Amino acid sequence: MIRLAGIEKRFGGNTVLKGVDLTVAPGRVTALIGPSGSGKSTLLRCANLLEMPEAGSLELEGLSLRFDPRSRPAPKDVLAVRRATGMVFQNFQLFPHRTALENVTEGLVTVLRWPQDRAKARAMELLAKVGMAAKADSWPATLSGGQQQRVAIARALAGSPKLLLCDEPTSALDPELAAEVVEVLGALAGEGTTMLMATHDLRLASRMAHHVAFLQDGGIVEEGGPDAIFRAPKDPRTARFVRTLSGVA
Repeated sequence: MIRLAGIEKRFGGNTVLKGVDLTVAPGRVTALIGPSGSGKSTLLRCANLLEMPEAGSLELEGLSLRFDPRSRPAPKDVLAVRRATGMVFQNFQLFPHRTALENVTEGLVTVLRWPQDRAKARAMELLAKVGMAAKADSWPATLSGGQQQRVAIARALAGSPKLLLCDEPTSALDPELAAEVVEVLGALAGEGTTMLMATHDLRLASRMAHHVAFLQDGGIVEEGGPDAIFRAPKDPRTARFVRTLSGVA
């Protein structure tokens, strides 16, 4: 489980997150939806401390951190949070000069200090899981966008994170390739993987999410189950945004 409470984040004079509260239950999928610039990606990056909040608190896997602009969490606590999370980025962010297999083993070897043989076995297991074992020795440039994103998912899962963070995992893909990624993430959700994802993909959110939160202007406007948010939103701002996702004027 991850619990974020009162999360604030500023960039210069711009307050991007304004006291956000969000809980993701174990084995559940929470989808963050909202217009561009609403704070979705920043909230994900605060969840694994790629961005350090100015205020609020985070609870994850027995860790409890409080944020204050005058002091930073201890490095060991930051490392523990990052090891407990895996991140899937919008634009894949694979190392271009490493094969699919090497992209997955990199963190296991350099960060977790696994022996090469153990790391390779784990990587091949995960590449098989996402349907990419046959492409283990391929360079990223030779892979389709959907294939690259599946390798990126395998990489994010390599260290057995307690929480998988997905930042717009299908937005850089055409519908056919996006369907490949939706299938993989759907299978992971079915296995009980805890996920927090930012997405504009209504199909992805409605298929996978147990809980949906609508963000606008740095705050959560409305949250609830997917049926409540997508079919009967209570706030007019949520309703307007859902109509844009659905292609309804």
